Amino acid sequence: MKLSSSIFTFRFLNFNSLFIKSHPSFKISAATKRTMTQFPNFSTKISNSSPANTAEDSQVSPPEPRPQSPPSKPWLIVGLGNPGKKFNGTRHNVGFMMVDAIAEAEGISINTVNFKAQIGKGFIGNVPVMLAKPQTFMNSSGESVGAIVSYYKIPLKQVLVIFDDLDLPFAKLRLLPKGGHGGHNGMRSIIDSFEGSRNFPRLRIGIGRPQGRMDTINFVLRAFNKQEREELEFTFHNGIAAVRILLLEGFDKSATYVNSTKAMEQLG
Repeated sequence: MKLSSSIFTFRFLNFNSLFIKSHPSFKISAATKRTMTQFPNFSTKISNSSPANTAEDSQVSPPEPRPQSPPSKPWLIVGLGNPGKKFNGTRHNVGFMMVDAIAEAEGISINTVNFKAQIGKGFIGNVPVMLAKPQTFMNSSGESVGAIVSYYKIPLKQVLVIFDDLDLPFAKLRLLPKGGHGGHNGMRSIIDSFEGSRNFPRLRIGIGRPQGRMDTINFVLRAFNKQEREELEFTFHNGIAAVRILLLEGFDKSATYVNSTKAMEQLG
C-alpha cells in the first residue's frame, strides 16, 4: 500500500526523547497552535442567526459548501505502561512510548494530569483526540481509562488502546477491532471498567518472548537494548501512520495497512 504524500509527511523522531518522562520542546506552526488553544468542548452548537443576503449577492456569489464537521466526541488514544523513571524504556512501557511518538509527530503536548492519567489534547487532521498515559500502574489501567470514557461519553469504537504483546514477534504491529485481554493485565482491567465489553480497537506492539529460562515478568520489565530501540523507531513511524489512517480514513484501511507484511518495508 502506498501512502499519499498529501496526507502523510514523516520526519525521524529523536528516539532518545521517547525514553524520558517529559517531552522535549519543539516548535509549533501557527496552523497547529489550535491543538493547544482550540480543543473542542465535544458538543455541537448550531446558530440560528446568519448575515442577511441581498438578491444581488445571491446572483453574484454561489453558496459556499460547508466544511466537513469533525466528530462531536474525541478519539481517545491510550498507551499502557507503568509510571516512574525505573520503568522508562522497558518492554511493558512500549504503549507509553508509542503515545509519546504520536504526541511529538502531531504537535500535541501531554501537559496535564487528570483521571489518574497524563493527558494531552489536540487534533489529528480535523479530528479531535485525547492522548492518555494512565498513572495507576499497569494492572489498574481501567480505573483511569474507564473514568475518561465515562466523563466524556466517548463511544468505545473511538477508544484505541496501545499495549505490548508477548505473542507477537518483536517490533511487529497488529490492529484489531475488538477482542479479549489475552492474559494482559492492563487490558483485563480496561475490559472490566467497560463492564465486560471487548468492542474497542487495540494496537498491539510485539515484544517477543524471553529466551531460555528467563522469567516473563523480568523480561517485560527489562529495558530495550540499542539495536532494539533502532528497530522500534521504524515501528513507531509505522504506528503513527496507522493511527492517522484510522482516524481520517477508517478502521478497514488502517488495518489493511498496518497488518500487511509490506508495511515495515515501506518505511525502511
